[in-house]
Amino acid sequence: MQTEAFEKKVWLSSPTMHGDELRYVTEAIETNWVSTVGENLTELERLACGYTGCGNAVALSSGTAALHLAVKLAGERLYGQPRAGHGTLEGRRVFCSDMTFDATVNPVAYEGGEAVFIDSEYETWNMDPEALEKAFGIYPEVKLVVLANLYGTPAKLDQIRDICNAHGALLIEDAAESLGATYKGIQTGNFGAYNVISFNGNKIITGSSGGMLLTDDREAADKARKWSTQSREAAPWYQHEELGYNYRMSNIIAGIVRGQFPYLDEHIRQKKEIYMRYREGFRDLPVQMNPYIEGSMEPNFWLSCLLIDREAMCRQVRGEKEALYIEEKGKSCPTQILEKLTWCNAEGRPIWKPMHLQPVYRMNPFVTKDGSGRARSNAYINTDAAADVGADIFGRGLCLPSDNKMTEEQQNRVIDIVRGCFQ
Repeated sequence: MQTEAFEKKVWLSSPTMHGDELRYVTEAIETNWVSTVGENLTELERLACGYTGCGNAVALSSGTAALHLAVKLAGERLYGQPRAGHGTLEGRRVFCSDMTFDATVNPVAYEGGEAVFIDSEYETWNMDPEALEKAFGIYPEVKLVVLANLYGTPAKLDQIRDICNAHGALLIEDAAESLGATYKGIQTGNFGAYNVISFNGNKIITGSSGGMLLTDDREAADKARKWSTQSREAAPWYQHEELGYNYRMSNIIAGIVRGQFPYLDEHIRQKKEIYMRYREGFRDLPVQMNPYIEGSMEPNFWLSCLLIDREAMCRQVRGEKEALYIEEKGKSCPTQILEKLTWCNAEGRPIWKPMHLQPVYRMNPFVTKDGSGRARSNAYINTDAAADVGADIFGRGLCLPSDNKMTEEQQNRVIDIVRGCFQ
């Protein structure tokens, strides 16, 4: 298939600026409030609380920083302050989403814990409640669960929270990708004891970087805010009685995010239109879009993703850093589609590679709904779906260009590129 390349690159998900961002940044510069205090920070935290309905917000330098402080707060709440030189989770296991970006789980390692990865389920691609229940049967001592909402789609949050409550475990909700999504009418970022959103450059709204810790616990929010500014005590000199971090968001970054917030719902609407056009354009292909449960959840549609039916997969094999495939008439695979998109100057991406397949975490425990599992080969295998859902989705899935500045004409050409791969 020969398709003319786009003259201008079609991105996966790039920042969309509106002008208000510049006004708030300029005000910060002109008033010389460019560090980690200022009106933009105060107003951004107020906006985040008002939009999400969460009681307290702490603006931080990244979503990863917010996740780290969330994990640290949970560790201290569960196990008390650690000994000097040790993390709050030293030697303890934590249940974590398996199919996610590694920023979700790295903070567990920062605090000395061991992640136990919980397999995904097909209805939302998120943590499987059945697998989580199975994990508590295998590791009843675990008291912390870190859950991610993948690609802007909420997990089965009430089921997972109920399971955590039944086992006396705290829940951290990583809503980095799902700001603006709702589950049964409630905004994501409200279901855990500590919750996280991200303003990274490709998110639904952005500050170029930045993140936020959300919690209804005022004392925990104050503690996180203190930790984020190197744990400085209220003294006339620099007094430090506990470990701190340089994690506070700057007033400049806060100005960009502040300018973005009024456009969040507009961005979600645009992303949903992209998702629906893809779904219509692929309706007669052997593929499915990334799913959600209509009636109980409304994603923010951050990224539109594709899952190829098993019988329509051509042969594909993946190593650690490279992939090969054999073209077959009427069939395709993620590697082929991504190659065609790249050739046409459009950006796609593989689905997140599950954590239990990552070399850095390959020896960590991994639990499916059918019992404890181990890491499998990275090569695509026509696996028994129930045995390893995350690996199956990784093998057959990809993320499509989902930029909200993409024109309908450009998206139609992307659809044609994908359709051509199955000819």
